[in-house]
Amino acid sequence: MPALRAVKPPHETRTRILDAAEELFMQHGFEATSMRVLTARAGVNLAAVNYHFGSKHALIEAVFRRRLDPMNANRVAQLERLEQAGSRALTTEAIIRAFIGESLRMIEDAKGGRNFIRLLGRTYTEPSKAVRALIGQLYAPVMERYKAAFERVLPQMPREELVWRMHFMFGTLSYTLAATDTVQLIAGCKPEDRYDARLLEERLTAFLAAGLHAPLKASVRKAA
Repeated sequence: MPALRAVKPPHETRTRILDAAEELFMQHGFEATSMRVLTARAGVNLAAVNYHFGSKHALIEAVFRRRLDPMNANRVAQLERLEQAGSRALTTEAIIRAFIGESLRMIEDAKGGRNFIRLLGRTYTEPSKAVRALIGQLYAPVMERYKAAFERVLPQMPREELVWRMHFMFGTLSYTLAATDTVQLIAGCKPEDRYDARLLEERLTAFLAAGLHAPLKASVRKAA
């Protein structure tokens, strides 16, 4: 009687494909990662990828949604808790922590979390309009919520200037997450600190809060 082959559950196959895609996209980019290499890494055939995702673009979207959807849901939940606690709890620093804390904790995940964070950083340097449009779409609702919260605690800030400062804040966070190795280039930094989410949160919160509260220059105030 022939031996029966074990059939892996569909969710396990899907997870293996996502894990392989996340790592390969991080290492080689979206265009340079072929489906042949991806299926070999995941230990599946092309039919399995097509069954679970339908296309490479749908697979890319699933890779980002797997991490960003829960991350952004937690960001909104934390912001809502701050808002419900009253005006004394809703400070610039508290809003910053609610936003950056979720992503900073991912760098402590030595496997998937760090791969994804580096992949996210790659989207800002790799010229893929479709992927960047997808990221913008996934971030849009949570960014609107946080912009409204910052408007409440920074009523003196012109709206256009606040948008620019949030843009700088988001860029600083993205670079911090994607390029943690660069701390080794700065004399006096301890390499082990690059994966300490608590220390990163303290340092980054102080830096970003100072930027958001920085006084407006006369020329900027006039333009706003």
